Amino acid sequence: MSEEDIDIDALEKRMDGALNALRSEFGSLRTGRASASMLDPVTVEAYGSPMPVNQLGTITVPEPRMVLVNVWDKALVNAVDKAIRNSGLGINPQMDGTILRLPIPELNEERRRELAKVAGQYAEQARIAVRNVRRDGMDRIKKAKSDGMAEDDQKFWHDAIQELTDAHIGRIDAALATKQEEIMQI
Repeated sequence: MSEEDIDIDALEKRMDGALNALRSEFGSLRTGRASASMLDPVTVEAYGSPMPVNQLGTITVPEPRMVLVNVWDKALVNAVDKAIRNSGLGINPQMDGTILRLPIPELNEERRRELAKVAGQYAEQARIAVRNVRRDGMDRIKKAKSDGMAEDDQKFWHDAIQELTDAHIGRIDAALATKQEEIMQI
């Protein structure tokens, strides 16, 4: 193994993936305003497999506190309704034929704290993902060391990977702080 096997760009891309996944999860957290992305984590047992709601109907936001889900298959309306109720979003759909109306209630202080904790859990999962990528990079350095990599090169790569890790953890922490502030101020 040589220095070429330590691909810092590939490690950075994987760390960026963890950060993008975190942003996506943050987008699905309900912050008192209606958003189509808040239903992204909801899956429905349909046609023999779990499917996201956005593949079973059209999701629209006609007003700031209302989401509409127009389910395409009439047979799945009850399944979509049940999945949304059991999703932990704190939303109770109202059925109107194949349309589910999802009124978004005001967030109380307790629910805000719960959402801030959930945001913290999402951030911790992202930190773990970044640290796992770091560990993979460090394992490559160890392998290269056993294959005869110079100590100076080992230190260079170690420092480069650690710097990348610290930068991504910092971005995760900043994104978390922003999201928690957004949740608590609404």
